[in-house]
Amino acid sequence: MKHYTDLFLDFDDTLYDTHGNSVIALRELFDALHLEQWFTDAQVFYDRYWEANIDLWTRYSRGEITRDYLIVERFRRPLSYGEGLEPTAQYCLEASDLFLDLCSSKPGLVEGARELMDYLKTKGYRLHMCSNGFHEVQYRKLRSCGLHNHFDTIVLSEDAGINKPSPLFFDYAIQKTGAQKETTLMIGDNFQTDILGAKRYGLDTAYFNRFPDYPAAEPVTYELTLLCQLMEIL
Repeated sequence: MKHYTDLFLDFDDTLYDTHGNSVIALRELFDALHLEQWFTDAQVFYDRYWEANIDLWTRYSRGEITRDYLIVERFRRPLSYGEGLEPTAQYCLEASDLFLDLCSSKPGLVEGARELMDYLKTKGYRLHMCSNGFHEVQYRKLRSCGLHNHFDTIVLSEDAGINKPSPLFFDYAIQKTGAQKETTLMIGDNFQTDILGAKRYGLDTAYFNRFPDYPAAEPVTYELTLLCQLMEIL
């Protein structure tokens, strides 16, 4: 078994249950904004939100859109389905701010995440969070879920000036952490941004296929469906 000293860990939906926490926050947002005035079926709003969110985050990771565009557009699209509702940019920003406050206050972790992080810490690995998430939101999430002290380094795309999967992001991560390519493993759930980006940069990869409808499109170093399986590797 190869010896690693440094682990690059994606955060959202690898450790922090962003999807699950967002589902709860989205329902709270719907109630807080009294969106029932415009939506007879709340599911329409939820479905349109997830469609927009997936598309926009994919485009953001490619550098095709800006952070500000994503923040407004991911609410403008679903809100525009409300009958008689014409969402302004300001209204979308207010909805986004409230949603991010609600979501980032949630403590929910992916099953096995805390046990894994405790295990990796006791084994002496240097742990580095590598995320495309927004700076202020990621730090709030870390405080909410209680994993902040587990990480030796926080590497965010906003600080790097570029997103995963760009090799420039991984250049920045290597420089900031002092890790060596040969003894670093990238762990993440997003095959395009986490795994392919790291693989093409020259890192070993552990693909956390949390929802195994999407098998690895090309060979990876490790593939797992449960976080606890990493304890058998590391």
